Amino acid sequence: MRIIAAISLMGLLAPALAEAETLIRAAVLRVDEAGLPPISRLDLPPDDLGLAGARLGTEDNATTGSFMGQTFETVELTATPETAAATLEEALSGGAGFVVLLADDATTLALADLAGDRALVLNAGARGDGLRGKDCRANVVHVAPSHAMLADALAQFLAWKKWDEWFLIFGSHPDDADLAAAFRTAATKFGAEIVEERVLEDTGGARRTDTGHVQVQKQMPVFTQGAEDHDILIAADEAGIFAEYLPYQTWEARPVAGSAGLVPRSWHPALEAWGATQFQNRFEAMAGRPMREEDYQAWLAVRIIGEAATRTQSGDPAVLRAHILSPEFEVAGFKGQKLTLRDWDHQLRQPILLTTGALTVSVSPQDAFLHQVSQLDTLGKDRPETDCSFQ
Repeated sequence: MRIIAAISLMGLLAPALAEAETLIRAAVLRVDEAGLPPISRLDLPPDDLGLAGARLGTEDNATTGSFMGQTFETVELTATPETAAATLEEALSGGAGFVVLLADDATTLALADLAGDRALVLNAGARGDGLRGKDCRANVVHVAPSHAMLADALAQFLAWKKWDEWFLIFGSHPDDADLAAAFRTAATKFGAEIVEERVLEDTGGARRTDTGHVQVQKQMPVFTQGAEDHDILIAADEAGIFAEYLPYQTWEARPVAGSAGLVPRSWHPALEAWGATQFQNRFEAMAGRPMREEDYQAWLAVRIIGEAATRTQSGDPAVLRAHILSPEFEVAGFKGQKLTLRDWDHQLRQPILLTTGALTVSVSPQDAFLHQVSQLDTLGKDRPETDCSFQ
């Protein structure tokens, strides 16, 4: 589906603008994998997940672009892991100088290498720390927060609460292990202790059957029985296999956080601070549903392109890319402060929301944690901690 967003000036100026009009092409590519449905039918992904966010970003870019003779074109594409490379080639051959990518870690890395110098890839989905570390690429900007950022955001809040003893449960998938590693690092970084760890193996099978809740009610208390004394249970379940079953089903009466309970997120549809209410309303009017994290991240990625075009007054992808990667770049994201880019791993600095199903409970970084450059650099891999060496 092709979306071309533009708002024209007054009729008297339209002919002059048409002569000077600059077209800025981008693509948003979502790579869908076959898998089990989510635990709750309320979490079933909409057909336009992520794409709707990019669509709103294109409209927002056009609002400013119309006054500067700039037109923004965003091509919306979906693929499977098997067809992703061909679909990316299609976007690049169509002239897209920027690709907003919603995919897993392995696919993101492969497509970034395929794009090479032909496009700047804006990662709006993958959260693995390896993409910001040993597998970092110079042509990738990470709009999605990393596992390290999410874990640090939660750890700061738990340190403020003085809930320092954690019981960590993680799944058997690679992304689960990556998130669990981030929680271990965060515990050490912010003075917590992981008193015990357990792995919950994914054995497959149905999860949304008539008797599913009966099995969970019997199995989860037994699985969590006999753990070392702890203040909170931390779940690392990126695959979405078990975490939502933990609240109210643990052996001990303890709160749950991480992948369920109190969850660190880039966005939440109940956020109302910092002008977010108007932003939420605009998205809901356009898409007919609340905004999800993938939508926010895709919107922000497209806005990064638009902000660079506005600041440079250029449509040249090379000029825009240079500005995005420069110390002067910043973009607004309805999070109360400017968002900037880390030069050592191309991760976008941003506050992280700590949320329940209905509310934003807190926002990290917490006030007590300071930094000599940016308080946002208390979340995730700081310059001395990075193992990124751009390829």
